[in-house]
Amino acid sequence: MQDQFQTNNYCWGCGRENEYGLGIKSYWTGAEGVCVWQPKPYHAAGPRNVVNGGIIATLVDCHSACTAMAAAHQAEDREIGSWPPIWCATASLHVDYLRPARVEAPVELRAWVEKMGERNVVVTCLVSSEGEECARGEVVAVRVQPDWAKEG
Repeated sequence: MQDQFQTNNYCWGCGRENEYGLGIKSYWTGAEGVCVWQPKPYHAAGPRNVVNGGIIATLVDCHSACTAMAAAHQAEDREIGSWPPIWCATASLHVDYLRPARVEAPVELRAWVEKMGERNVVVTCLVSSEGEECARGEVVAVRVQPDWAKEG
């Protein structure tokens, strides 16, 4: 989805224009957002084999916001990336950490809309690695003005 959204997305987690960011790539299936992301050794927590919890929270945040935007496009029967852009920003983020995600293994995210209002979208996101659920998150994303990501 990130490659389909409008330009000026410099987000550290999902912005395609941030060369130093996580560079996650989310895909919309029509029912949910899916993402597979491979951690690097420098994404570790205290133990070098465990992904940092802040990284996990960022993955949930960004993937869920992108899922909210994709669902908003679908609700309006529009292609992702069509004009005017639909942008959502995170209003709240809650993450429950269930078990460590290992740095050596891909991290998988699946997110879906629980509730869609006129401006707010509630998204649930599951984070798993090596076939085990590692975290569960809930994001309330709020729709912002189309020029929200405009430079200046």
